[in-house]
Amino acid sequence: MHKVLFLPHNKEIMVKDGENLIRAAMEAGVHINASCGGEGVCGKCRVIIEEGKVDGGISEKLNEEDISKGYRQACLSTIISDMVVRVPIESEIDAGVLNMQSTPRRAALIKEINLEDLKEKGLFIPPVEKKYLKLSEPTAQNNRPDITRIVGYLRKIYNKHHLEIELSVIRKAPDVIREKAFKATAIIANPVHETGLTRIINIQPGNTTDSNFAIAMDIGTTTIYGQLIDLKTGCVLSNYGDFNGQISYGEDVISRIVYAEKPGGLEKLHNVVIQSINKIIDRIIKQADVDTDDISAITLAGNTTMTQLLLKVNPKYIRRSPYVPATALYPPIKAVALGINLSDHVTALVYPNVSSYVGGDIVAGVMGSGMYLSEEITLYMDIGTNAEIVIGNKDWLACAACSAGPAFEGGGIKFGMRATKGAIEDFSIDPFTLEPMNITIGNVRPKGICGSGLINIVATMFEMGIIDNLGKFNHELDTNRIRQVDGIYEYVLAFAHLTRIDRDIVLTEPDINNLIRAKGAMYSGCMTLLEEVGLSINNIDRIILAGGFGSYVDLEKAMIIGLLPEIDPDKVTFIGNGSLMGAKISLLTNRIRKDVVEVARKMTNFELSETASFMDNYVASLFLPHTNISLFPKLRTRLEARKKGEGV
Repeated sequence: MHKVLFLPHNKEIMVKDGENLIRAAMEAGVHINASCGGEGVCGKCRVIIEEGKVDGGISEKLNEEDISKGYRQACLSTIISDMVVRVPIESEIDAGVLNMQSTPRRAALIKEINLEDLKEKGLFIPPVEKKYLKLSEPTAQNNRPDITRIVGYLRKIYNKHHLEIELSVIRKAPDVIREKAFKATAIIANPVHETGLTRIINIQPGNTTDSNFAIAMDIGTTTIYGQLIDLKTGCVLSNYGDFNGQISYGEDVISRIVYAEKPGGLEKLHNVVIQSINKIIDRIIKQADVDTDDISAITLAGNTTMTQLLLKVNPKYIRRSPYVPATALYPPIKAVALGINLSDHVTALVYPNVSSYVGGDIVAGVMGSGMYLSEEITLYMDIGTNAEIVIGNKDWLACAACSAGPAFEGGGIKFGMRATKGAIEDFSIDPFTLEPMNITIGNVRPKGICGSGLINIVATMFEMGIIDNLGKFNHELDTNRIRQVDGIYEYVLAFAHLTRIDRDIVLTEPDINNLIRAKGAMYSGCMTLLEEVGLSINNIDRIILAGGFGSYVDLEKAMIIGLLPEIDPDKVTFIGNGSLMGAKISLLTNRIRKDVVEVARKMTNFELSETASFMDNYVASLFLPHTNISLFPKLRTRLEARKKGEGV
């Protein structure tokens, strides 16, 4: 056995001889960037061996200077001695930015659900309610069983019929109702349909009706967010987000599925995501200072792969043609049965999915945005590693998913990173000197480039003529920023002495090519789905951009590179985390739970890989902004004016 100490975390772990270093980090709870899931091809898992030795760890991703300084790739390193390992700043995962209070580029225009409006319409029926019981005490003349007394009161006072009671309640009720002189609170789970059974799931002494809470959670591939909701007022009492611990096993769903197929892999990924969920739940409960026993329900929304891993359902067939998920609908589940640290009466409600790649997170977004109730034809886009698109209105809905790749989240980019402190998020260039201005998250020295920053950099360079429509640098420009290293052209965004990582931060032509492929997948997916339903972009009344990344995309820059069609910005609404919005709303009204099954069934899914026109659209999109510049008339006018010297 060998002792491994990870700095600067000061976490120590004992491992067997021959253990992989990145796996040791996972077991120690030290997260290291590993975009490729440990395959050794991304080069992101750089660590510094300060003491001890490893076998391997050297690849073409490390130059001689790196190696001399003790850098190794963790996923390629085998532990052969006691060690001290330092995780450098560029390899760390910083969750702090996830909870920063900031304003997106265009505030959401969709109104939050109005609780008073729900009450007026008789729709404020949360999945779980509390009812105060003032029971008569038993006598020799009235010695009905305790449960009969409780059920009778609920029927008479609250008009609750078709009741069933859980065994756990029967076990505790006799003592509980006597604790406060036959004054108690029943926690009841309301049925989705009027003819369903109302279940009594818990009972508490005294009157606790003012303390009824629930948790909404978005289980993302990269991040997990939770909110604690007051079911009496509809207010969010606390919220918190953190990275999904599964990212150490691969940054995309395909990597996770591959890992899940390994012996013990499914169990491991299930346990890791549950640990992440429990960490967030513990945080938001402490923030709001509520009693765990007063939490009555939890809703969970995630993509199909994340949902199946959460429920410990083998996801292997999701990535194999004909791409079949295990199920579309999930029954209510006891939260404790999944390993979630909540009281044993709490039910977990899981959003249904449509297909292998259009999951519960997108269904939740459709529900939360209200597009399924609107007359307007709406285009809903969730931009990320997997780009999901929904088009339709209250009468019909069509959806599709395309793999955009990890570029929008920093994957496949030499100095790409997630949107955390030190990431370049905005950018401009002096048109005369060609010197850059880098704006980073947190206003600190840069350590990499996040997705929105990548879009801004490439769009600016293209419009200024620094790169052409193939993403190639103009080598004739008079600047030392453009250079060739090992046969690859690159632009120096920040020289080493101005960074936090002691290396030049550059943007390379392969980086630009990766972005072009990612934006091409998104754009062609959108255009293909429009064609399949017989519409064009001009038929769309409004566009909703969802997802944390989507909320910070500069619309103009996104159109310049051809990520989005050239559209009227006033038609666009950013809603942020649509998945979390839908999860929250379903806790406030059973109307959503009743509608969601119908909506999920109504969403017609198109498998783009099986759609002939998708590849044609994709190939045409592999230019900046597109092979057909006439699709972007405003940009074409600006580019022509620049060529004529009439403007910038």
